[in-house]
Amino acid sequence: MKTCNICPHNCNIADGRTGICGARRNDGGELSAIYYGKITAAALDPVEKKPLYRFYPGTKILSIGSCGCNFRCGFCQNHHISIDYENYPHEYYSPEKIAGLSAKLTANNNIGVAYTYNEPLINYEFVYDCAKLIAAQNQKNVLVTNGYINPKPLEELLPFIHAMNIDVKSFNPAFYKEIGGGLETVKSTVERAAQSCHVEITTLVIPGKNDSKDEMRALSAWLAGISKDIPLHISRFRPMYKYTDKPPTPVETIMKLVGEAKKNLNYVYPGNV
Repeated sequence: MKTCNICPHNCNIADGRTGICGARRNDGGELSAIYYGKITAAALDPVEKKPLYRFYPGTKILSIGSCGCNFRCGFCQNHHISIDYENYPHEYYSPEKIAGLSAKLTANNNIGVAYTYNEPLINYEFVYDCAKLIAAQNQKNVLVTNGYINPKPLEELLPFIHAMNIDVKSFNPAFYKEIGGGLETVKSTVERAAQSCHVEITTLVIPGKNDSKDEMRALSAWLAGISKDIPLHISRFRPMYKYTDKPPTPVETIMKLVGEAKKNLNYVYPGNV
């Protein structure tokens, strides 16, 4: 057995098997990142699409994704690469190739690289190696993440990270238990990241799951205790993956929750409306 210490699952992985995320395998007593450099999606996106509304607005960023996730969200919009990714096509890119492409795209208003689409931190070694090269060429590194990472690897990576959009999927520990995570770890990641880089938060609001005013009031008050200037994106759910039986979140619900959050925070944005 080999223990993986990237996230709080701390998977004890038998020889030849992978951990919960599907991206880290025990090969004869050594952990390997089996999707290192294997890119399933790449695009030059507006930075606002991450979403980051208050980090170099009007620019673009090279966005790359791989395979796997350490959560099991039934509402995942990218489940084809995060959960159901077996045999999904990919192309190998070395960190040097990513850095070179990012530099070349400067002519297209690119500011750096965003690690996104699936959960990037399970491919930790690749993100770390890319981030060092990107930072060395004076470009920006952005993480779009669920924030479920242990403190030590987070501390080692943060010096190279310039911005993060962190999903706070709910402010209810029971919700996190349902998807295979933990609220307190995510809160700790937000608190630590906010000391080191630009942070914005996204919450996808699902009817009957995390759409109460009380929960939004608690979430926004907690964020305000870190900084009232942390932007919060309150995003509208649309039926997908295993949640196709649920209705879309009413737009009026999103706007009411935006109003509630604005009582505590300076920057609150509706999403998918």
